[in-house]
Amino acid sequence: MKKIMIALIFCFVLPAAYAQMDNPLKQGMPNTVTLSNGDVVYDLNGEWNAFLEIGMYGTNRDILKIEQEGKNFVGTKLIGNEFSSKGTELIKGVLEKDRFKSIFGLGRGVGYADSTGEISENGNKIIIKIPVESEGFTVIVKLTRR
Repeated sequence: MKKIMIALIFCFVLPAAYAQMDNPLKQGMPNTVTLSNGDVVYDLNGEWNAFLEIGMYGTNRDILKIEQEGKNFVGTKLIGNEFSSKGTELIKGVLEKDRFKSIFGLGRGVGYADSTGEISENGNKIIIKIPVESEGFTVIVKLTRR
């Protein structure tokens, strides 16, 4: 019985997991846009609820408006706080397929920092990690589509 279960795992579960990991976006999928060269990327345009974990400074909520042109995007704060005012660009980057090719986040007092990010839940959730090396912590930005 054990051998059958192991065989089933190798035959069905693992291939399905790998297929999901490399599941390219296709034209017409929700929250996507097809570029003039035929590439399909996530469409991040719109307003996003933003929850910012700012190390020892606590947490803040904001609304981020992301404007996307082709693969390039910029996210601007609509509310602001004591660290960055309304209208401040918080993130910018370039998309590639179903992920970020590059992403930069505004680090407190240091300008844009090379950051990491993940897009999940069919383009409805984004998590970005912005290192603030001068102060020894990472800002974690959690975005959910409004």
